[in-house]
Amino acid sequence: MLVLTRKLGESIAIDDHIKIIVIQIKGKQVRLGIKAPKETKIHREEVYQAIQDQNELAAQSDYEGLGQLTEELKDLNKK
Repeated sequence: MLVLTRKLGESIAIDDHIKIIVIQIKGKQVRLGIKAPKETKIHREEVYQAIQDQNELAAQSDYEGLGQLTEELKDLNKK
C-alpha cells in the first residue's frame, strides 16, 4: 500500500486518467474530489462490497428451476 500525505487543494494522479483532489478537511473528515472518465466506476467501499455480494448471489443458479423452465418452454413451442 502506498501512503501519501496531501494538503488542502493538493492532488494525487493515478495513471493518465484519474485525479484525486483534497477538497476539504474538517475535523477527522476529509472530502475528496475524483476526476475520472465517465466509464470508470467509483463507489464507496461499503457500496462496492454490497454490489459484489449481490452479483455473487445472482450468479448462483437454481438448476432445478432452470430445468423446469426449459420443459415449460418446450411445451409452449409444441402448441
